[in-house]
Amino acid sequence: MTTPDAEPAEHNGYVPTPSPRPEPAPAPKGPTRTPLYEAMNAERYARQTLIREIEKVTDTSLICYVASHPQIDRTDVVGMVDLLHNITPGTAIDLLLHSPGGNIDAAEKLIQLVRKRAGAAPVRVIVPDYAKSAATLIALGANTIVMSDSSELGAIDPQVDLPDSNGHVQTLSAQSYLDAFHLHADRLNHKPNDAVARLMLDKMEPATVRKLERMVKRSHSIAEALLGQAMIKDDGRATEIANQLSDTKKWHSHGQMISHETARGLGLNVTYLAPHDELWTQYWRLFCLQLWSTTGKVKLFESSWASLAMS
Repeated sequence: MTTPDAEPAEHNGYVPTPSPRPEPAPAPKGPTRTPLYEAMNAERYARQTLIREIEKVTDTSLICYVASHPQIDRTDVVGMVDLLHNITPGTAIDLLLHSPGGNIDAAEKLIQLVRKRAGAAPVRVIVPDYAKSAATLIALGANTIVMSDSSELGAIDPQVDLPDSNGHVQTLSAQSYLDAFHLHADRLNHKPNDAVARLMLDKMEPATVRKLERMVKRSHSIAEALLGQAMIKDDGRATEIANQLSDTKKWHSHGQMISHETARGLGLNVTYLAPHDELWTQYWRLFCLQLWSTTGKVKLFESSWASLAMS
């Protein structure tokens, strides 16, 4: 006797075949980027892919420091150390550099970090747009500077923020300030009753003059030392180039362009790449992608391994 819920094993000669058990899903191979995280960082991944493509062409590790407005300062050391973290000591390094300048002591440390990691291997600084003031000092520490028609360096005359007669802070050329001080001092020595010279000197504090003299001397010594490490082996020639780069009579404004032709004329080791050169096109594309992501006071430190946006 069968129970009401029981089903016959056979119905009209048909015996049902048991369904095969589904195969278990393969285990994940390992952690991967989640789709949302990958979408949020797609631009960074694209830039880093381009960096790897450039490295395959140059056979050189490429690191990038891009900052349109923020000044070079001591905190940049952390970002630079991160970029160098995965670079094998003693290998060639390319530094793509875009900066208006900043603290000269910080600039010296940044290029020294790069040089120490490269060891005896060459270091190149690539300037897609501009590397001014303290950033020019960084470029002087390379074996060669890669430039094109859009590239420019700047004078290495330090800039300083000083209050004017109304108490408003203004950025002035240290050397121009000293030039004005010595001009009026000489006039007063020759003509003690020169009212204009006396008035101008009364606005200049001796402590400020001494401070700026030390800054200018320090900038010169950094430039000479960096040039002498790799680019210029002749100490006298290094001194001459440093003097020319800080000559306020030669460069009428701190932002005046020093093109690749002028830089080579000064004695710097410059590698020129035409705007439509295939490698330069890749550099320029990478720079544009990076520049687009560095709005406001953001500095971008980027390599094939790391990508840091710091402010």
